[in-house]
Amino acid sequence: MKKAAEVEKLIEAPRAAVWKAMVAPDTALFPQSKVETDWQVGHPIQFSGNWKGRPYQDRGEIVAVEPEARLEFTHWSELSGTEDRPENYHTVRYELTGDDRRTTVRLTQFNHGNQDIDDKTRAEFAANWDMMLNHLKQTVEKA
Repeated sequence: MKKAAEVEKLIEAPRAAVWKAMVAPDTALFPQSKVETDWQVGHPIQFSGNWKGRPYQDRGEIVAVEPEARLEFTHWSELSGTEDRPENYHTVRYELTGDDRRTTVRLTQFNHGNQDIDDKTRAEFAANWDMMLNHLKQTVEKA
């Protein structure tokens, strides 16, 4: 897998609060999306909603769940314009570090197969993930 993007956000809340927001039924991971999963390794995860006015139905599989430390899943989006094939998925990894007051969330996207990413695409991925982490930060800090 090739690293495609990495972003990090400091959230003024303990890891337990951040984790709770990430895996809640109305998860703060993907703003304005419905996320369906049971958060069990090997089980499916589905995302649905609208992105820039276009409806989508994304899917993946839970890869790792380490409460308050790491969450990882594969992800494929029909909006990508690619076929739903293993080499067109990417892996999204959230890593949480911190203490009872502050949590750093690092999100890394890894592409499968031999997908080369140009700098413009990498910047777009990073900007999208940064927006996602900002939403998580705002959700947790105002709770």
